[in-house]
Amino acid sequence: MSANKIIKIMTIALLLVSVSTFAQKGKAKKIQTAVIKTMIYCDHCKKCETCGDKFQKELYGEAGIKRVDVDPKAMTITVTYDTRKTDPDKIRKSISKLGYDADDIKADPEGVAKLDGCCKKK
Repeated sequence: MSANKIIKIMTIALLLVSVSTFAQKGKAKKIQTAVIKTMIYCDHCKKCETCGDKFQKELYGEAGIKRVDVDPKAMTITVTYDTRKTDPDKIRKSISKLGYDADDIKADPEGVAKLDGCCKKK
C-alpha cells in the first residue's frame, strides 16, 4: 500500500471517530425534571386566585420552563425544564421570589409580603 492510501484511510478513520464522539455529546438530555421541596401553609394554594395561578403564570414566564405541577400535600413543586435555558438553581430563585421556600433557599420577604394572608406562615 502506498503512503498516500494509508494517509487517506487514517484520515477517514479519524473523521468517523470524531463524528461519532460529536453525535454522542449531542444526545445529552435537554429536558429534565426537578422536584423542589417547599412549604405551602394553606390547603387551597394550588387553586386560590393568588397562589395557584401565580405558580403557573410566573414560572411559565421563565425561560426554559416546560411544565409546573404543585403538590400541596407533598409540599413539592415539580418543574420540567430545558437544560439549555435554565437550571434548578434559577428555578429555586424564581420560586423564592414568589414568596415560597425552594429547597434550601428561603422565601424572599418581598414575595411573602405579596401573598394572601392564608398563604403566609402562621
